[in-house]
Amino acid sequence: MSTVAARAVPLDAGSRGWALASAGLALLPLLATLPPALGAGFAATALGVAAIAWWFPVPGWLRVLLTLAMLMAVVAVMGTHPGRDTGSALLAAMLAIKPAELRSLRDARSLVGFALFAPFAAFLLEQGPMVMVAALAAVLAGLLTLQRLADLEASIAPPALGARLATLGRLVAIGLPLALVAFWLFPRLGSPLWGVPDRAVAQLGLSDSMSPGDWVDLMVDDAPAMRVQFDGAAPAADQLYWRGPVFMDYDGRTWARARWLEALPPPQVESGPVRWRYQLDVEASDRRDLPALDLATSVPEGAHLTHGGSLVTGQSLSAPSRWLLQSAAPVVFEPDLRRTLRERALALPDGFDPRTRALARQWRAEAGSDDAAIIERALAWIRADFGYTLDTALPGRDAIDEFLFQTRRGYCEHFSSAFTVLMRAAGIPARVVTGYAGGYRNPLGDYWIVRKMDAHAWVEVWLDGRGWVRIDPTAAVAPERIYDTLEQRVAGGGALEGLALGNVHDVGDWLRRGWNDLVLGFDAERQQALLSPLGLQLAPAHLLGLFVAFAALALAGMIWLLARGERERDPLLRAWHRLGRRYATLGLGRAAHEPALAWAERVIVAHPAAAPELRTLSQRFADARYSRGNGGTRQLVKDLRRHRP
Repeated sequence: MSTVAARAVPLDAGSRGWALASAGLALLPLLATLPPALGAGFAATALGVAAIAWWFPVPGWLRVLLTLAMLMAVVAVMGTHPGRDTGSALLAAMLAIKPAELRSLRDARSLVGFALFAPFAAFLLEQGPMVMVAALAAVLAGLLTLQRLADLEASIAPPALGARLATLGRLVAIGLPLALVAFWLFPRLGSPLWGVPDRAVAQLGLSDSMSPGDWVDLMVDDAPAMRVQFDGAAPAADQLYWRGPVFMDYDGRTWARARWLEALPPPQVESGPVRWRYQLDVEASDRRDLPALDLATSVPEGAHLTHGGSLVTGQSLSAPSRWLLQSAAPVVFEPDLRRTLRERALALPDGFDPRTRALARQWRAEAGSDDAAIIERALAWIRADFGYTLDTALPGRDAIDEFLFQTRRGYCEHFSSAFTVLMRAAGIPARVVTGYAGGYRNPLGDYWIVRKMDAHAWVEVWLDGRGWVRIDPTAAVAPERIYDTLEQRVAGGGALEGLALGNVHDVGDWLRRGWNDLVLGFDAERQQALLSPLGLQLAPAHLLGLFVAFAALALAGMIWLLARGERERDPLLRAWHRLGRRYATLGLGRAAHEPALAWAERVIVAHPAAAPELRTLSQRFADARYSRGNGGTRQLVKDLRRHRP
């Protein structure tokens, strides 16, 4: 049927419902990966447009108004910076108003075909198993809808759902083996040929700066940031400090990492005797920070060690990745501090926090050159008078003075920032270190889950003879003054712990870890390990040949499938056509318009020796096909195959 004719075919209610339902299923996984407000708004728009279009055409002015409103919503939430999440949001917006055009057969096909882009766009933002299940459901619903639309175009009553599912199952059975072969055997590169654009809206996680009061959203997110499996015994939970960005620069409000400092060669480090070997599975973060336990003693390929002791990867972690690391607690960490670095580690902005500076000068005068006494005095003050809570107000201009002398309540950002300023004002080099602290052990897989809510900030002070030493002022808060915990914020009074004890959380995370391992983690290295026992090597010089060989194999398979689809399905017709091709080698092939008996008589005239058997076979074939049913068809097929000119 031509495009013009398809445009004129009206949709019945059933076909319209199938088209809308399949488009909605396709849009659902994409909406789930967008910011909640944006996803909810697009879902409401799609439902409203579909309801209006069901009864009468949506006017053009309303479609223009909805388009402009959704574009403004995308800009308001995501800004003007292009990214893969921005493109996905625009695709969702277009799909939300697409049902306004649903009037004819062509419109339904356009809607379904366009909607199938949505679940694949969702994989650019989230590659979890739930998105995969939703995408498969959308694809299957789309195929069922296209099958129904084909029946409508041919004016055929749609078969029962069971029959349509059986047909769809056969199609999937044909394509599934080829898809699995492509997944396992298609040559994979160690690094992509092109980069995927970053997100316009940053994900919750560690950042390049820290302002006290900004981490609340991150610290109430219990989504996993990484999973850790130790090779042997694991450290105590209170010794699990996962090092991330180090902040040296401070402007009175915000701490930031010094890029020039990170570019310096790593300093001298003397590690302790206990080494920890572990496998680190990091979730996608679109960042390059690779949190490692304490200080990494080995640098994996694809990462490098900064001067501050943090690991940074060469490319953004836009997908789950696996790293094999070794770490140890430092005994001596940069014992010789350069003058330039010392000055930077003592720098404070002018005109901020006068009371804190005065107190630090007083402590220095009383302690003399004893830096350890000043540190202990500050920790004792925290233990005696300070409390831990997430319920804090944004600080004013002199944020440190307000925290130390007025509120005396906050969380790790407040404690680490104030402690570092106090140490610097007292003449002790100090810096803020961010990362994660602690973790939760999943007994099912014997691994540790480090969640985003485990994000933490602590302090490193520089002491003569030892170098940088970790101090965690937040841990000094007395237990009776912990007023508002993360678990209470996330689950309401310990419900998360009960959920974990009930194995629901453990099973879910264990399954997600297996998905990351078996599917998302199947990279070039693991493909090489899979093919090595077969004697196949994926050396760079062989990649082009492998690509060409795989492409040729896939092309041959497609041609075979297409040719197989063009073959006559009826075995009787296949045998009859083969018989005609055998006679065609003698110049006596049957013309397309020539009846079976007429052709047989023409052959007999040219070759009388063929008369007895060929006339009988032609008569039996004509009877089986056109007059006397299909009795004895199996024997007739055998006789046709056996006959030779």
